[in-house]
Amino acid sequence: MPAPIGSVGVMNEVIMIKSLALSGVLIALLPAVPGVVRAAGPRPLAVEDLGALREVSDPQISPEGDWVAYTVETADTGEDRHASDIWMTRWDGSRTLRLTTSDEKERAPRFSPDGRFLAFLSDRDNPKETDQVWLLDRAGGEAERLTDLKGEVEDYAWSPDGARLAIIAEDPDPDATEPGKAGPSGKAPVPIVIDRFQFKEDEIGYLGKRRRHLYVFDVAGRKADLLTPGDHDEYLPAWSPDGSSIAFVTKRGADPDRHNNWDVYVIQARPGAEARQVTTNDGPDCEPDWESRPAWSPDGASIAYLQGGPQSLIYYAVYQLAVVPAAGGRSRLLAPGLDRNVRKPHWSADGRSILFLLEDDRSVHLAKVPAAGGKVERLLQGRRVVSDFSAGRDDRVALLSSTPQEPPEVFALDGATTRPLSRQNRDLMAAVRPAAMEEIAFKSKDGTSIGALVMKPPGYREGMKYPAILRIHGGPVGQYANEFMLDWQVLAANGYVVVGANPRGSSGRGEAFQKAIFADWGHKDAQDVLAAVDLLVAQGVADPQRLGIGGWSYGGILTNYAIAQDPRFKAATSGAGISNILAGYGTDMYIREYEAELGLPWRATDVWLRLSFPFLHADRITTPTLFLCGDRDFNVPLLNSEQMYQALRSLGTDTELVIYPGEYHGIERPSFQRDRLQ
Repeated sequence: MPAPIGSVGVMNEVIMIKSLALSGVLIALLPAVPGVVRAAGPRPLAVEDLGALREVSDPQISPEGDWVAYTVETADTGEDRHASDIWMTRWDGSRTLRLTTSDEKERAPRFSPDGRFLAFLSDRDNPKETDQVWLLDRAGGEAERLTDLKGEVEDYAWSPDGARLAIIAEDPDPDATEPGKAGPSGKAPVPIVIDRFQFKEDEIGYLGKRRRHLYVFDVAGRKADLLTPGDHDEYLPAWSPDGSSIAFVTKRGADPDRHNNWDVYVIQARPGAEARQVTTNDGPDCEPDWESRPAWSPDGASIAYLQGGPQSLIYYAVYQLAVVPAAGGRSRLLAPGLDRNVRKPHWSADGRSILFLLEDDRSVHLAKVPAAGGKVERLLQGRRVVSDFSAGRDDRVALLSSTPQEPPEVFALDGATTRPLSRQNRDLMAAVRPAAMEEIAFKSKDGTSIGALVMKPPGYREGMKYPAILRIHGGPVGQYANEFMLDWQVLAANGYVVVGANPRGSSGRGEAFQKAIFADWGHKDAQDVLAAVDLLVAQGVADPQRLGIGGWSYGGILTNYAIAQDPRFKAATSGAGISNILAGYGTDMYIREYEAELGLPWRATDVWLRLSFPFLHADRITTPTLFLCGDRDFNVPLLNSEQMYQALRSLGTDTELVIYPGEYHGIERPSFQRDRLQ
């Protein structure tokens, strides 16, 4: 789905690393509890553990089903950057191998259909610093670069016979330079010429004529043929079982920038073939941000995909599981009454059912549904977040799962239970004592039921009032879920009770709950998060004189709304937020979403001004506030944090602004991540 303002994901918001804890400057305003119990044995988690934590992702089962490959990302504190490598573990857990050891990032491991090769993406040994496909022979030897495209390879998939790859690659820069950097002569930068409706994107910058296109790459001949030229982008390629065609996702029309009507197309895997539109729903089908590629049935007759809601609901609509004939025709929903977001459809080997990820209230489950439609069965549920999975030919399933006390790791699914495979964080977690997390529910101001998660300090004492911090998630269509969150653990280890509510606008509770804040930010959702604090104070858990609040992205936005309405917080952190909503128009990447939800500023000025009340009524804010943002953020740009900082500074309210140079919306440099946690 197109990321809502400040969204970092819907099913699994990336909080473990890319989230925000109160700055050390402001933590001083909230003294930790004297005499917090520190039991003997394993220690609580600390800021320093950020460098030891390993981020595991992208499990892939080998064709024979005996091995599972995955990516492991680590922080290189010496070089102040992240590195990632490909690892592999036997299905029975008896052996684990690290397959790549370069200083560069390797990602996206994919086994060839015969199991002989393992491909991956990397920019190693590449002066152009663009990702290309590399090939590792499992019989031994060094990996070799397979592709040498002029543009960066962003995604790829093996053909069923292993002779070809479907590749999504970005167009090369015709001037052999990036906009604003030194030109071909090396003496002057190239002017940036803008002529697109949507002309900015976070981590990419200003958008020009370059597009992402679908290629077929011959492995033996090492030759790439362009299949989809034109003024549009393609994503998420998937081969038909017979290898004759490729399904992919794109949006077409006179000006694709002006709409969000993504569709599944199919094209024969040969140059000159014409792409054929398969889905016709007026909404985002397999919207690329959901990373859920179309899935062919084993007989090639049908394609399973994610069907988005009406474009008028933008990211507030629920994504449903649908099937459409591969030849085209009427699509059908497999569980029309589910009212929950789904991701990553995958057909069973016999074609009788479809596996998928199912988001629910504060958890994400692995589920399946009959291919003909019917009752949804949760294969793995409970208080956990399953963020990815890979199913083999014999229906073996490897999945990526996390709990509040366990970082994401790869597991084998054995019936209704799991068996650990990756164990990348075993040593760290054996040395620490993570705080426990509780689920709570309460009524908001208008009686709406709201769910939340609470983490208490290790050694928590009943009857003792603790300083408490209200954390607010990004999105707004996202949720706090039962997964490992390092920032919460660090705060709890330092004596704080941490509470995170899932207010209206959050996912996991259905479409009506998600769209309840449509064009009404900072109202119902602010009441919902503040009610969580009311509950903890009433229960005697939170000290009403020692309350903090903070969030990143929409969490920063809602923080600004909250402190403009409620003066009780002693400190606030607002990361990458916006309060003068008019300042967002034309300066960030959400032009379609703004116009769909709020209307045109010159026609619906009252709406834009009403939603800008934290800035226009900054004189109501008395909470000392720390603002933070990356200077290259095109998602929620720095100027928005600068405006709020300037307003509070003008009013004489205690405030500081932290700017992370060279950073986008997600802060990546390890030293900056550590600074943010501190």
